[in-house]
Amino acid sequence: MNYLVGEKKAEKEIVGLTEIGEGLFEVSVDGETVRVDIVKSGPTVFSLIEEGRQWEAAVEERDAHGFDVLVGGRLFHLEAEDERSGRLAQSAKVSASGPQTVEAEMPGKVIKVEVALGDDVSEGQGVVILEAMKMENEIPSPIDGKITEIAVAEGDTVESGAPLFTVQPPADAD
Repeated sequence: MNYLVGEKKAEKEIVGLTEIGEGLFEVSVDGETVRVDIVKSGPTVFSLIEEGRQWEAAVEERDAHGFDVLVGGRLFHLEAEDERSGRLAQSAKVSASGPQTVEAEMPGKVIKVEVALGDDVSEGQGVVILEAMKMENEIPSPIDGKITEIAVAEGDTVESGAPLFTVQPPADAD
């Protein structure tokens, strides 16, 4: 499966990850593929072996797509999401000014509404989790602003094109 991975707010790269055996994975980045043996050696610690080199990595989940990874004495604040969810999130971005209404890209069921009416949100912050085709997709805010409408509730079934929520940019909020 392909994932979009990168430091927070930085451009993400496509990383391919295929399990080829118990604890053995093929990892592809920029067209280069390596085999990595991964063993969980503690609650949040993983041992990785690649071409005879070994690393210990401490991984802590921050949120639905965020991870702090400490490896080789360096701390990385990573965001990762499957490529499909990333493409859905990108398609929710709107470039027009004024209030931005985000619509469902495909039919699905609302699993969770992560904000309340009147909340301030940041661009990329998850607002609604929509289950479509047996996958949960976090639908983010396309802009910084204030939630002025939430058109769905947890448990609702929505059709493609149904409004999910509206965000008012700060400059237009006065």
